[in-house]
Amino acid sequence: MKKIKKSTLAMLVTCLVLIPLTLYLGTFLSGRSYYITATLFIIELLIPFLMAFEGRKPQARELVLIAIMCAIAIVGRVAIPIPHVKATFAIIFISGIAFGPETGFMIGAVTAFASNFFYGQGAFTPWQMMAYGAGGMLAGFLFKKKRLPRNPPVMAIFGFFAVLLWVGPLLDCSGLFLMAPTVSFSWIVSYFAAGFPINLSQAISTVVIMLVFGKPLLDILDRIRRKYGMQENEPEV
Repeated sequence: MKKIKKSTLAMLVTCLVLIPLTLYLGTFLSGRSYYITATLFIIELLIPFLMAFEGRKPQARELVLIAIMCAIAIVGRVAIPIPHVKATFAIIFISGIAFGPETGFMIGAVTAFASNFFYGQGAFTPWQMMAYGAGGMLAGFLFKKKRLPRNPPVMAIFGFFAVLLWVGPLLDCSGLFLMAPTVSFSWIVSYFAAGFPINLSQAISTVVIMLVFGKPLLDILDRIRRKYGMQENEPEV
C-alpha cells in the first residue's frame, strides 16, 4: 500500500477541517471581515502547497508557470462577456491535472480571489475560493498518476460533472448560508434548483473548452515540465 504524502494529508485536513471552520467562524464577523477570512484562507491553503515542495528543489520558473496559469484562469473569467459562460473552470482543472491536487487547489483559490477585484469582493469571496480550489484539487486527485486517462473526452466528461455536481453546488452553498433567513429542506431544494441552470451553462462551456483547448494546453505544460525538470522528484500520492 502506497504511503500518502504529507502534503496530501495536510491538504485534506486543510480542506475538510480548517477551511470549513474558517468559513463558519467568518459568518459571525461583520463589515468587511471577508478580507480577514480570505486572508486566513490563503494562509491555510499555503500549508499543503509549501509542504509539496518538501524533499525537492522547486525552481523559480515553476512558480512563474503557476502564476501564469492563475493569470490565464483569471482572464478566462473576466475577458469573456457572456454570462455564465467562462473558461475559468477548464483552466483550473487542467492546472490540477498537470501539477497535482495541491497546486490545483492553490491556482483555483487564487483565481477566485484575484478575479473578484474585477467583479467585486464580498462575503462570498472565501466561498468561491473554496469551490474553485476544490475543483482543481479534485482534478489533481483523479488524474494524478494516470488514475484517469488524460484524453479530451474523459477530461470533458470530468469537467462537466465536476462543475455540475461539485464546484457549482459548493458555490450555491455560499448563497444558502449567507442569504437564507432560515435553513430548511424546502429552501435548500429551491435554492439549488434555481442555481442548476447556471451550473449547467458553466458545465457545458467547460466541456467545450476541454475538448478544444484541453489537450493542446496540457501537452504544452507537460513539455515545459519535462524540459525544465519540474516536479521530477515528487513522491507518489
